[in-house]
Amino acid sequence: MGDMIGGRTRRGSALIAAGLTNGPAELLDFLIPLWAGIALGADPAQIGYLVALELIVSVIARPIAGRLADSRRRELIAGLGALLYGVSCCGYALAGSMPVAYTAAALGGLGGALLWVSVRAMVGEHLPGEPGVFARLMSVQETGVWVAFVAGLLLLGRFDSFPMVFLAAAATCLVAALILFLSPPRAGTTPGGSSAQERPALFAPQASRILIVSLRPMLAATVVTALAETMIGILLLLHLQRALGLGVIEIAYVFLPGAIALGVLPPILHRVVVRIGRRAGMVAGSVCSGAFALSLAYASGPVVIAALWVLCGVAWAVVIPIEQAVITEKHPHQVGAAMGIYTAATLIGSATGAALAGVLYEAASWQLTCLIAGAIILSGTALGPWAIRRLGVADKPLQQVASNDAHPRERTGDPNSH
Repeated sequence: MGDMIGGRTRRGSALIAAGLTNGPAELLDFLIPLWAGIALGADPAQIGYLVALELIVSVIARPIAGRLADSRRRELIAGLGALLYGVSCCGYALAGSMPVAYTAAALGGLGGALLWVSVRAMVGEHLPGEPGVFARLMSVQETGVWVAFVAGLLLLGRFDSFPMVFLAAAATCLVAALILFLSPPRAGTTPGGSSAQERPALFAPQASRILIVSLRPMLAATVVTALAETMIGILLLLHLQRALGLGVIEIAYVFLPGAIALGVLPPILHRVVVRIGRRAGMVAGSVCSGAFALSLAYASGPVVIAALWVLCGVAWAVVIPIEQAVITEKHPHQVGAAMGIYTAATLIGSATGAALAGVLYEAASWQLTCLIAGAIILSGTALGPWAIRRLGVADKPLQQVASNDAHPRERTGDPNSH
């Protein structure tokens, strides 16, 4: 019984590892630019190169990670990714120069690619029996984020030591790696690690190109979603720091209500999506996020902004699980490869959004910047439903009628009904 050993499920291992690793990853994304400037004396260009290097390595590695996730045991690939990310955290903790920091960034990009593509593929295995599993994944990930932020910032405030925070993040990632390495294997895998159904698709000629063409509508929507998500986050960060004069810990607490909302809302909002459909869910998510961007133009202070930021939490809690679920449903026997391409698209969108945010903030007034960001976000009201229609997947996910703790094969509903 490959999906459960000693009461510990494969899905449970993936979700626990996701929570343990996503928190430190998001915390380090927040702290590393600050740390590089303070501890290493890096100039803005060097900080930009450091952030870009991890991103570039991760984008290049994602399709490769996807192929590995479909041809080898996913839990071992994910565990290796978590291990590499932990080593990356140690590298930052010990770095006394920019070359060491660059090496740590490259390891982090590679580790993140192996980890997240494989973890999402592991979670996607359970989608036919549990349509809300990606909402549950997001809830666990975002709970890990706000817990890591609170713990990490308290640690930083008490000891004033970036290396101590980095080492604590490394320890958490190593625990996640151990959980993944000990995860039960998937039922029906071949000695090489993939299922008999996956292997022909994996080695088909020009498989990546065919997948990209097949997923192109959703990839376009994903790029816009990631672009908008990153753009509004960077704009808000710049505004809090430069216009309102907030410090690192104060800024983190402005973002905290939205992070908590993201940890709580995805499973709840999945039930709403089951009722109204995915296309309507994409529209609702874009409207919520766009309303936040437009409201931000006239927000008076940090408390109001923190309350409004919850709207973004609602939007992402709806949209991102829908994207991941439809990608999995479209290619259930190439989940790893499809997730590799999907997550690469999210990184490309994020990089574009970060660049646009910086340019907009410098070139336009705050109100005009928010209006432009809002317009880009609201384009998702048309792009998201169009992508779902073009992909040919069901608008309404199959309702889950069994408890969350049941074994996937004990649930009712035909996996092929989608």
